[in-house]
Amino acid sequence: MIIWLASYPKSGNTWVKNIINQIVHHDFKSKEEVFENSSRIRRYPGRVDIDDLPEIPISGPETEIQKKNIINHTIRNWKKSQIKINKNEKINFLKTHNMLCNINLDDKHYPFTDIENTIGVIHIVRDPRNIIASVNNHFSHQSQEQSVEMLLNKFNWTGLKNHDVPQLLSSWKNHYNSWKRFPKNNLLIKYEELLKNPQKKIEDIIMYLSTFLKIKITKNQINQIVENTSFENFKIQENKGKFDENATNELGERKKFFFLGPKNNWKDYLKEENLIKLTKEFDDEMRELDYL
Repeated sequence: MIIWLASYPKSGNTWVKNIINQIVHHDFKSKEEVFENSSRIRRYPGRVDIDDLPEIPISGPETEIQKKNIINHTIRNWKKSQIKINKNEKINFLKTHNMLCNINLDDKHYPFTDIENTIGVIHIVRDPRNIIASVNNHFSHQSQEQSVEMLLNKFNWTGLKNHDVPQLLSSWKNHYNSWKRFPKNNLLIKYEELLKNPQKKIEDIIMYLSTFLKIKITKNQINQIVENTSFENFKIQENKGKFDENATNELGERKKFFFLGPKNNWKDYLKEENLIKLTKEFDDEMRELDYL
């Protein structure tokens, strides 16, 4: 059965993924090896999941039609691919940025996942005001306004420009509300709380995982996980070339993945008009999460 690590992009999913790797596989021997087995928790959906996914053309009159066909092909394969993953009869951790949705296609309903394939969700959220600078860097946006529009876009599919398997992000609001409604074993992790008190949140994750797995871990080992998965160590290891999930710019150069971290404060850069736009659109959700 699947346990999802679900989040909007640049909300701490990679951070939590590496924490879980350390807990489940006891990969906390040294700071230098923190990313060594990172691929144990892979992104979903990937090309390995979607059979016969065609390549996306770079340009041309057929591009938009082909993009739509690729999206529809991916939707039709969600459940099929998850049944295949679960044939191993193990707990399968998967990272996703896809919203939890149920799409009507061909007069049929295609849910992203269901309780037949999913046993739990670790739902990671972050203040959308602080996501802006991170997505601006990660997606090579030309302006702050472009990043704001990304978070507001209810029909936002990502992955197509990189010839990858598409994921439906939708808006930050829709994404958050979709995963909070998953009815089974739903653990909410706020990026800000993980940053403020990593030991406490790691203990919360351990308690959650103990529902499904036998977890034997000491206080000293938890302290080691805190050190290994600190933003400072992530940045050091990335600078040494030990992290391979970086996005690239238009020149093919790898961009920094661990960009601002604790230094990311929306008060330092978010324009007043963009702040008003975000808080107006996300007011209910931000109050619910104590961001306002």
